[in-house]
Amino acid sequence: MKPVLIIQLRPEHKGAESEFAAILRTARLNKSDVERLRGEAVSFADLNLAKYSAIIVGGSPFDVTTPEDKKSDTQKRIEDDFRTIVSQIIKLDFPFIGACSGNGLLTMAAGGKMSRKYAEPVSGVDIFITDEGREDKLLAGLPSPFRALVGHKEACEMPPKEAKVLAYSNTCPTQMMRIGENVYATQFHPEADAAEFKLRIEIYKNYGYFKPEDAEYLKAQVEGEDTRWAHEILKRFADYYYRKQKLTLPSAV
Repeated sequence: MKPVLIIQLRPEHKGAESEFAAILRTARLNKSDVERLRGEAVSFADLNLAKYSAIIVGGSPFDVTTPEDKKSDTQKRIEDDFRTIVSQIIKLDFPFIGACSGNGLLTMAAGGKMSRKYAEPVSGVDIFITDEGREDKLLAGLPSPFRALVGHKEACEMPPKEAKVLAYSNTCPTQMMRIGENVYATQFHPEADAAEFKLRIEIYKNYGYFKPEDAEYLKAQVEGEDTRWAHEILKRFADYYYRKQKLTLPSAV
């Protein structure tokens, strides 16, 4: 069986390690099921997609709306790599899901528009499923709304023309989208729970997402958030594209 490729973009080692563990846990994957690529350290422009069952991309502190002269060489290289592989992914309709930063990079590479118009503070939000989303294999049968964790300085203002919007929040009109049948992106973090976000709050408290003195307050705010239905999305992605299991509807809330 071909492995799932997990591409991570976080330069902060502690955050990357925790995110990797969270993706494995929520997608119900073992280390033996995946190949891991630290995209902030190694170029991935020449990926051979035929080696993999699917691709999962995590978040990062990089914003595509950052002025070009303020972007690091690492960020510029990551964006160039994404432009290269996304053209292949969309052409082949290759199984892909990108979260937060992965969403921004997909939107940019596929011709959509990212901006700071729909930024959301670090928090739990209600995610509402669209009519299109109710028919989607990763969302069918999930409650609407369900809770998910967010925290982003930019978001999709205009989806790529071929994208279908599957979910939204009251403060962000594109929380989940699909291009073709198999290429997905979420603005929220389907892998995250309260413990994961509390760690990220500590790691990124000086990155401009919030005032550093608000860190403890934000940790308290995310405590107790029930993100099981967001996790269900990542599990279904792995079920459908890696384990090749028939998808079943979740139990009643």
